[in-house]
Amino acid sequence: MKTLGILLTVTSFSVLTSNVSAQEYHSDNLIPVADLGKYQAIGVSVSSGNRLFVSFPNRGGAYQYGLTENVNGKRIPYPDEAWNKPGDGASHFVSVQDLFVDASDFLWVLDSKPAPGGSIFGNAETAVKGQFKLLKINTQTNRVEKVYTFDDLDKAHSGLNDIRVDTEKQLAYLSDPGLAAIVVLDLKTGKTRKLLEKTKFTLADPNVVLKYEGKEMRNEAGKPFASNVNGIALTKDFGYFYFKPINQTHLYRIKTVYLADAALSENELESKVEDMGEVGVTHGLAADAQGNIFLTTSMDHTIKYLSPDGKLHTLVQDSRLIWPDSLGIGTDGYLYLSCAQLNREPIWNNGENRVHYPYEIYKVKLP
Repeated sequence: MKTLGILLTVTSFSVLTSNVSAQEYHSDNLIPVADLGKYQAIGVSVSSGNRLFVSFPNRGGAYQYGLTENVNGKRIPYPDEAWNKPGDGASHFVSVQDLFVDASDFLWVLDSKPAPGGSIFGNAETAVKGQFKLLKINTQTNRVEKVYTFDDLDKAHSGLNDIRVDTEKQLAYLSDPGLAAIVVLDLKTGKTRKLLEKTKFTLADPNVVLKYEGKEMRNEAGKPFASNVNGIALTKDFGYFYFKPINQTHLYRIKTVYLADAALSENELESKVEDMGEVGVTHGLAADAQGNIFLTTSMDHTIKYLSPDGKLHTLVQDSRLIWPDSLGIGTDGYLYLSCAQLNREPIWNNGENRVHYPYEIYKVKLP
């Protein structure tokens, strides 16, 4: 496996650092698709007809719509205005986190507002419960067909983050940084199972401290940013599920047949996890039809991909790639992505907002 040259070992801990202040990167291959102004996008997904869907979490900043379709560079509320207006969480978006268009062209929308106890921004013990639901939207009719509400989940500590759907097994796989687990949702029954909870594969490494532009990413109390299992990917043949915490440098995978087998013990399941080697700090993951696994490697402003032969390649490097977060693969031969600029938010900069507007959606040609 190729390793990134950005891991610095100092005594007993590792610090990952970005020297963007000393280096500027530009690639004509990184093409702006949509100017989002001050609206921070997170989720990105693309349908077989190359329709581009983008989600926006409601985290207290500028906010208008939770879910949009990008039409000629404009944000159109999706599936309609009603879902995007303030209101009862049962029939309105609260804070849309992630999107995924499945093999049958249904759009899955993860509406996730964790309680403080499940948020990556704090681990406060609280009796308050988060709000979570998963919508299945028919992109042909633009109608919501089903809503899952995770009734058996620990909503005081869960922090559902990313979603992938296995139409073959009728299962949804979700990362849960709050619980440090993979959550498997049975789409037939609505029941969930927590897997690999608080294991070495799903827990953040406290020794990995993110550092951008010469500054460690810490809040005003000095606590470093940390996220347990976060980015996930599902291969197109539904064979493998890839995952990793942000605060780890290794990528892991497991065969989905093992995730689907409720008879396996936790020890048996752990033994099935494969370490794919060092890839650096990443956020979102995605898999294409050729078996490439794309990784948003923010520390050196790149999008990389792990090819089926196990080699790590750089797809694009550009200084505009500031905390690239989510990925969508179009049928037009392009990879679409959001840049959340999370490291530039006031919480990590002594109250100063260092975000460079506008937020944008980009695309880059697939290999």
